[in-house]
Amino acid sequence: MPVLELTTRIRAPIERCFDLARSIDLHRSSAVGTDELAIAGVTRGLIGFGEQVTWRARHFGITQDLTSRITAFDRPHHFRDSMVAGAFRRFDHDHHFTRDGEHTVMRDRFDFEAPFGPFGWLFARLVLVGYLRRFLQVRNATLRQVAESGRWREFLPN
Repeated sequence: MPVLELTTRIRAPIERCFDLARSIDLHRSSAVGTDELAIAGVTRGLIGFGEQVTWRARHFGITQDLTSRITAFDRPHHFRDSMVAGAFRRFDHDHHFTRDGEHTVMRDRFDFEAPFGPFGWLFARLVLVGYLRRFLQVRNATLRQVAESGRWREFLPN
């Protein structure tokens, strides 16, 4: 069971960072190269506790759907999205937020299991961990850039 952990420092209020992290529209704009579309559930705006979204995206040249639900929610400190249906055997993605002076520290913890037994385990270790880490790094860099600029107003209600 691989676990990815990333930490991103953002010079913006914790509430703004938390809400940007649950923005369907920001996620879509950060997922360059995968043609991600929210096709069911919450497809625009902010997703909240108990709500789910189904994403259609292209990964490794294959178009696939993945549905996740918000299974934990404590604004502005933590939320978790958990896979309901999709290519993984399972995943839980925890988003933690703390204040540190003028910064918000955003910590991602992505805990997952690949399908297909030993082959899936090997694929996860050799390929998937790096692929997912880069995907999350791009997403987090986009979130940081948007939060630290005036662009956050494009994604959050006033």
